[in-house]
Amino acid sequence: MCHNVQRLKTRPQFQAVLAGKTIARTAHFALHSAGLGQVVQADAGPAALLFPQQCVWLGAMVPKRWAKRAVTRNAIKRQIYNVSAQFEPRLGLAAHVVRLRAGFDRAHFVSATSDALKATVRAELLSLFERACDGVAAAKG
Repeated sequence: MCHNVQRLKTRPQFQAVLAGKTIARTAHFALHSAGLGQVVQADAGPAALLFPQQCVWLGAMVPKRWAKRAVTRNAIKRQIYNVSAQFEPRLGLAAHVVRLRAGFDRAHFVSATSDALKATVRAELLSLFERACDGVAAAKG
């Protein structure tokens, strides 16, 4: 058992989680989740688990389609990982992917990393993780 969030690194890990269910959505983000025990690497047989440790696993997908500038994509990813750390104890042992599914209006957020953009992203991520954790708690109880 580990006490910090492990990051998804490989394409098969991301694909396995995205094939799971969507547990929460907001206007700009979706949170996908998959249990650790049921996910195995397709071409390596059942012994090769994609997630070797029983931890909370998290990945962030911020496509160029929705955030054109690299500095914006990196700022959004930093917010995703920072906010997720607060919710780690409540997420449950599973693999999660936060996916940006719509762009932020560049007319409203002129700067690529403005404080207003960061605050908006953070508020929406807090809402996303609250919804997800409420769903996890309801499923357990």
